[in-house]
Order: sequence, then structure tokens, then C-alpha cells
Amino acid sequence: MYPHERSLVARLKDEPFALIGINSDEDLEKLRPTLEKENISWRSFWNGAKGTAGPISTSWGVNSWPTIYVLDETGTIRYMNVREKALDEAVDTLLAELKAKKSAK
Repeated sequence: MYPHERSLVARLKDEPFALIGINSDEDLEKLRPTLEKENISWRSFWNGAKGTAGPISTSWGVNSWPTIYVLDETGTIRYMNVREKALDEAVDTLLAELKAKKSAK
């Protein structure tokens, strides 16, 4: 998913958009080179030494990887587990809604 995520981040660099990743690798030191190699430029948080059973996934009820949440500007989950084209469409829809709201003011 990294190539698609990189393209999404690049395409939306001037938009009110943020990609946030949670990584479930158990060893943070082994993870760091992967993040560098894959050019992960967006915020990516480590789920801790318990891996998929770490504190972030536990508090969000995540039990499969990857799990994708697309949130709107209020923090409401609007889409879940969309990928590739469907992810782009979800984000573009929310950005269009946000621009429409701002124009209406």
C-alpha cells in the first residue's frame, strides 16, 4: 500500500488532508529502516512491542491489518476499509463536501 499512500499524500499536499499510519511491527528498531526505505513522509505511529495487540489497535478495536478509517473534518469515521480507487474517491468526496461548506459561509 505504500506506493498508493505516497501518491495520495503527494496529490493532496496542498489540501486539508492528513494520512496517519499505525505500524504493528513489534521491533521499533527494525521498523525504522523500512520507514526510511519506503519514504514514509507522513505521520506514522508505532503500536508498541505487543504488535497487533498494542495500545492503539486495542483502543480502536482493530483486529485485522490493514484497517483503514477515513475521517471527516469533525473526526467522524465516514468510510472504513476502502482501498486504492475507493480510497481516493472517499477522500475526494470529503474534500468536496468541506469546500462546499466553506463556500456556503
